[in-house]
Amino acid sequence: MYSFVRVAVHDPFDYEQKYAPDPIYEEWSPKARVWRVYGDEATQIDIEMVAGWREGLDMLLVFAALFSGVVTTFVTTTCKSLQLDLARVTNSLIAEMINVQRATVHGAEAVDAVPPAITSFPLQTSDFWVNALWFMSLGLSLSTTLLAVLAKQWIHQYISVASAGSPRNRCRVRHFRYRALKKWHVPLIIDLLPVLMHAALGLFFTGLVIFLWSLSNVMAAHMAIIAIAAFGVYSITNVLPVFYPDCAYKTPLSVHSFHAFFVIRRRVANLLGLERAQTSILPLHYQTSNWRWSSVKLTF
Repeated sequence: MYSFVRVAVHDPFDYEQKYAPDPIYEEWSPKARVWRVYGDEATQIDIEMVAGWREGLDMLLVFAALFSGVVTTFVTTTCKSLQLDLARVTNSLIAEMINVQRATVHGAEAVDAVPPAITSFPLQTSDFWVNALWFMSLGLSLSTTLLAVLAKQWIHQYISVASAGSPRNRCRVRHFRYRALKKWHVPLIIDLLPVLMHAALGLFFTGLVIFLWSLSNVMAAHMAIIAIAAFGVYSITNVLPVFYPDCAYKTPLSVHSFHAFFVIRRRVANLLGLERAQTSILPLHYQTSNWRWSSVKLTF
C-alpha cells in the first residue's frame, strides 16, 4: 500500500498568500499590500538587470586590461621611431671622421670635399601612422576602462537598498532612481561601452597592417585579410537582426540599431506622406525586451 502526502508548494509570486489583505479603505496607505508587491517585483527586476550589467562590465574590464597590456608592449617598441636615433647619428659622425682622416692624405681640398655627417633623419610616414593609430587605440581602451568603473559605481548607487521609511516611501525612492536611470541614459551608455573596445581593436589592426607592410607585404596582406574578415563578420552579425527579427545574433548594439532604424523609417514615411507604420510591425522581441512591470508610471 502506498500513502500519498500532500505537500504545500509555496509560490513566491502568490502575493495574496504572502501578504495579508489590507483593511477596508486602507488599500493605498503607506503600508498597504500594493507597495510591498511593487517592491518585491521591482527588486526581482533590478536583480536580473543589474546582474547582466555587472557580468558584461566585468568581462569588458578584463578584456580592456589585457588589450591595453598588448598595445602598450607594441607602442613601447615603435615609439622609439618618433625620436632621434642617436645610434644612427653616432654612426654618421664616425663615418665622417674616417672620411676626413682618409682625405688628409690628399690635402686640404680633399678634406673640404668630405660631405658633412647627417645628424637629422626625416620621420617615416608609416612610423607616424602606426604610432598614431596605436596610441589612439590605447587611449580608447583606457577610456573604456574608466567608463566601465564609473558605470559599476552608478549601478552600486542604484541598487543600494533604501531601508528607511514605509514601503510606500521605499517604492518612491526606487521609482525615482529608475526614472533617473532612464532619463540619463545609463543603460544606453553601458550597452555601447563595448563599441569603444571594438573601435580600439579596429585601430590596432589597422596599425598592425601598416607596421607589417614595411616588413613584409605578404605578412601584411594575410593580416589584412584576417582583420577584414573579423570585422566583416562583426558588422554582418550586428546588421542582420535589424532586418531579420528572428535572427539569433542579437546584441545590445543590434537592438539599439533596430530602434534607430525603426524611428528613421517612420520619419521618412511621414515626410513622404506615406501611412505611418503600425506598431505591430515592431517584432514581439523588440516590443517586450525593454518593457518592465516596474516602469509603469505610478501616481503617488
